[in-house]
Formats: sequence, structure tokens, C-alpha cells
Amino acid sequence: MNKFFERRYVVTGIFMVIILTLLGRLYYIQIVDDRYTIYANSNVRRTQIVYPSRGPILDRNGKILVQNVPIYDIMVNPKEVKAFDTAAFCKLVGIDKEGFDKRLAKAIKYSPNRESIFEKQLSVELYASFQERLFEFPGFYVQPRTVRTYPDSTAAQFLGFIGEAQERDIKRSNGYYRPGDYIGVTGVEKAYEPVLRGQRGVKIQMVDSRGVPKGSFANGAFDTVARSGERLTSSLDITLQKLGEKLMKNKLGSIVAIEPSTGEILCYVSSPTYDPNLMVGRERGNNAAKMYNDPYKPFFIRPIQAQYPPGSSFKPLSALIGLQEGIISPELTYYCTGHYWAGNHMVPCNKGEAHGSVNLSRAVAESCNGYFSMVFQKIIDRQGGKFTEATFEDWRNNVMKFGLGSRLDLDMPAESRGNVPTPLHYDNVYKKGRWRSSTIVSLAIGQGELLATPLQMANLECTIANRGFFYKPHLIKAIGTENVIKKEYTQRNYVGIDPKYFEPVIDGMQAVVDNGTGRRSKIPDIVMCGKTGTAQNPHGEDNSVFVAFAPRDNPKIAIAVVVENSGEGAHWAAPIASFIVEKYLKGKITPRESGITVDYFANANRLPDLNLYALDLKKERMRDSIRSARADSVRKLKADSAKKAAQMKTTKNNKPGSWSLLAGRGAGK
Repeated sequence: MNKFFERRYVVTGIFMVIILTLLGRLYYIQIVDDRYTIYANSNVRRTQIVYPSRGPILDRNGKILVQNVPIYDIMVNPKEVKAFDTAAFCKLVGIDKEGFDKRLAKAIKYSPNRESIFEKQLSVELYASFQERLFEFPGFYVQPRTVRTYPDSTAAQFLGFIGEAQERDIKRSNGYYRPGDYIGVTGVEKAYEPVLRGQRGVKIQMVDSRGVPKGSFANGAFDTVARSGERLTSSLDITLQKLGEKLMKNKLGSIVAIEPSTGEILCYVSSPTYDPNLMVGRERGNNAAKMYNDPYKPFFIRPIQAQYPPGSSFKPLSALIGLQEGIISPELTYYCTGHYWAGNHMVPCNKGEAHGSVNLSRAVAESCNGYFSMVFQKIIDRQGGKFTEATFEDWRNNVMKFGLGSRLDLDMPAESRGNVPTPLHYDNVYKKGRWRSSTIVSLAIGQGELLATPLQMANLECTIANRGFFYKPHLIKAIGTENVIKKEYTQRNYVGIDPKYFEPVIDGMQAVVDNGTGRRSKIPDIVMCGKTGTAQNPHGEDNSVFVAFAPRDNPKIAIAVVVENSGEGAHWAAPIASFIVEKYLKGKITPRESGITVDYFANANRLPDLNLYALDLKKERMRDSIRSARADSVRKLKADSAKKAAQMKTTKNNKPGSWSLLAGRGAGK
């Protein structure tokens, strides 16, 4: 009997242990380890990200520059994939078996239990045929998305493009972006990404064993609605933009036009350009590769990244500084013999032309190099040669007030600073105290180390048009229905020049167009004030430069045009600028007395020979490499000299101590 009861307790104990083990395991499965919950939920529920439409971008008159078109990504969850007809799948999607295996392996590597993109950007037509047979392919489903489309195929460098978020983007976003998400890569798309992307939503669906949707989970109680991105209204005038791109076809260069009274950019042309639609769709990678390899660099954003010597377009600025400093007066005359001697340097006027006796206005009108070299030397030498560095620093600071040598904080990424050289630069080149105004006199006529972007050149014209101040240039004037503009874009930036000094300079600029170097570009019934320039170019023929504003009183537009490898500013840049100005002010282009036409300039090919262009670029890279090596050598020599000097100082400091010790011993004797 006792043995029976003992066995009963043993059996009961065994059952209790089994029950407790099962309960513990069940608790672990349901509470501690969430893998099984995920597996169970994935069998009946599918969480789908609802991607919002990116905000459209409009021109200043409400015309659409970029909008959205629906596309579809094929998603895959590797753990749900079962055997099916892969040949039929590949035929529908337009890939081969090798491509299928490669994509599936990538998805498994990402996560065997989570969905990821298998194939991107199916068109509406391809999606329709695939969707009909989707049930045949377990583990696959379709994710609706939108991508950009560009109705007028214009303003590519301004708009930029979107692409897949890279690992660095995902890390910076603190988990907002996931692999396969799209993000702005360049242009406005990048600068205004947080505004344009909108807010993603979530949709949870019930699915059957074959992955076919069977309705919303919990009647959509856990769904969230996607919110579309905000609409951006840009300052661009699409009519001007298209005209500018037409005029710059088959040319290297840039057009930037700004409204002086607001700083709003009206035209933003970078040439060569490209059709932004090429950066959308399944051929995007191939198209991008071709353009990256294009020696003319269509992805290079010339309005803000190219840096050119401003040439004669800089002369009005030199005159304004001279007037403000009291170095010259509008009536001061200079007798031009066709060249100017600065120390032992001869500065010739254009083609050695002798201008005779010129005052300020006439010197601007006839672009007299001698006059402005004289002005520059008077400014730098006003305190004598010993104070060259200090007076040059003052001159440099005055130049930088006009926005040269620093970023203008445009609402776009990748803006260049240009260059206004520092005294330290000349100390390194010529040694401290070994350079004078005559050494650097090329700065007087916008050459030498002086560099400016087309945006900075156009902004300089805004400053002259406004008689002493500018608004920082910007490209977006409204977000959504609100005119939201950064505060710094509404503030006047004064350059420290008395308004009365602008009139004689503007008189000369008007004379440039009325009867000077820019007379072929005179616009009927419009007073345009401008300045032609011929800027040295290390890659071949000089660059053609023209800057202007119009009309003279109450100016509505300021412009800078650069046509690379095209010689004098009057020949190419000036006519192109005049067409843009007239189109904006009149809404049409009228016949010119000079006979110039839009079609002539639009059809002209000024692209440099590819072989010569590539050779020049190679030579320039070699020169840069040599300069870099020399700079490294100089730095090393300086470091070695400093180290040697420090060692000598240490040795020198130690010697007296040793001598004192010996002397002390001697004295002790």
C-alpha cells in the first residue's frame, strides 16, 4: 500500500514538472521571445508603409516645374517565398534568372524575416500585368510609390534630383529613412528635403495564406494617414529659364538673373544642362553614369560652383572704393597712352588702344585698364610702401562687403566662396614685405587671383542697381500657401558706399551699352547699364563676360552671363544677356538695330574641342599637383626650420646653465 502511494506521488510530481515546463515555455514564447508573435502576426497581418507624394515645385507664376507620377516597387519577404514559376516571374518583371537570384540573395542578406525592395520603379503598365498574376508568387507584393516628372524638362541644376538614401543618410536621420527610401540628392530637392518629403503613413492589412489582402486590420484603427509634402513656389521665371537654356545650348557657361528689389533669382542657367527626366526610372543609373563621364560636366552647377576671374566687370567696384576712400573724384582725369607702367610691369589696354584723357565715367565706358590700375595703386600706396599689407587688407575688406570671397548663403547646397586673396597668400608667394601694389596690380582689372561665381557677379550688379545695398539671393519665395522667407533674405546688406558715388559709375555703365563696347546689345526703348568683360581662361580662349541691370531708374533685373572660351564679352555674353533682359521687361524680343537675333546665338556652337579641352584640364591638374607639392615642401621647410630653431634655442638655453655649473666648480676650488 505504501509503495502504491509513493508511486502516485512520483507520477504526480512528474506530471507537475511537465505542466510547469510547458507553462514556462508558453510564457517564454508569448511574453519573453517576440519572434513567434512576429511569425504569427505576419501570417495574418501585413504592415505596409504608405509613402506620401513629394511636394510639387512651381515657378514664380504658378507653372509646374516638377510634379509626381505613380510607380510601383516589388517587395519580397524571403521567409514567405515558396516554389513558383520563376521564368514567368522574370518575363513579367523584365529581368533574367541570374538577376532574380542576385536580388533574392540580397533580400535574404538584408533580413530573411522582413520585407525589402526586390525590383524598383515598375511603370503603371508593367504593374498592371504583374498585379494580375501576383497571387502566383508567394512572398512578393507591390508597394505603391511616386517619383518625379518634369513637364518642361528644364532647370535641372536648380531642381536637382532624388535618389536612394545611402547608409550615411539613414544614420543621420535617426532611423527615419530605411534602405530603398528616396531622398533629395542635389538642388532644391536636397535643400528643402524636410519640407518636400511629407510624412509617411502606415496601413495594416489582413492577408490570407497566399498573401492576398483581405481588408484592413481592426477596421483601420491602427492605420495612420500619410501627409503629402509641401508645395514650393520658386522665384524662377520658367519663360526666362527656357530662353536662357536655349541661348546657352552647345556652350559652356552660366546665366544668373536677379530681381534687385528682393534678391529673388529669376533665371538660373548652367550649361551644358540635361533633361532631369533622365534621372528618373529604371535607366537612371545608366544615364547618370554617362553624364558623370561627360567631359563637359553637366552635373557641375556653374552658377554657384564655377569660379571665374570677373575681368572688367570688376572695374566699377574698384571705382566705387576709390571714390568712397577719397582717393579719386569723378572729375579726376588720366591720360591713357595704351598701356600703364606699374613698377616694371606694363599693363596694356585692350589691344593696346590709347584712350587719351579719360575721367571716371569715360574710363568705365571704354574699359581703360590704365585708369583702374592707377586707381588701385593710389588706394594701396596711400600710406606708403611700408604699409602695403595694411592698406591691401582694408581694400580686401571693402571688396568682400559686396559679397565676393564668401558664400552668399543661397538656399542651395554646394555654393562656392570665390576668392579674394589674402596678404598671407602674397607673403607665401613673394615673402613678407617683398610685394607692393605693382606686384598685384592685375587685381585692379579683375584678374590675378581674384575669382567670383556668376551668382556673385549678378549680386554685384544688384548692389550697383540699388545704389549701395543688396538682398541675399534666394530661389524659394513661398512654402505651401505661406510666403515663408528666411529673415536674412529680407534684410538689406549695405556695402559702405555713399549713394552719391554710384551715379558717375552708372553713367559710364550706361555709356557701355549706348555707344561703347556693348552697343550691339542695346535694347530698343530700354536703358540698360552694363559692363563687358574678357576674362583670362587657363583652358583655351578667354571667357566672354557681361554684367548689367535695367532699366537704369527703378531697376527690375540684374544679370551676369559667362560664356566660356568665347573671347570678348561684347561678342557673346552681352547679346545673350540683352535677350533675357528684354524678354523679362517686355515679354517679347524686338528686332535690333545691330541685326542680332536669338536664333543665331541659340544655334551657335561654342563648345571647345574635346581633345584640347581634356588636354587643358590635364595640364591644369598637373599644375595644381605641382603647386600642391610646392606648398607641401614650403610647409615642411617651415616646420623643419621652426623645429631647428626650437632645438637651437633649447641648446642655447642649456649652455649658460652648464657654464655656470663649471664656473661654480672652479670658484669652489
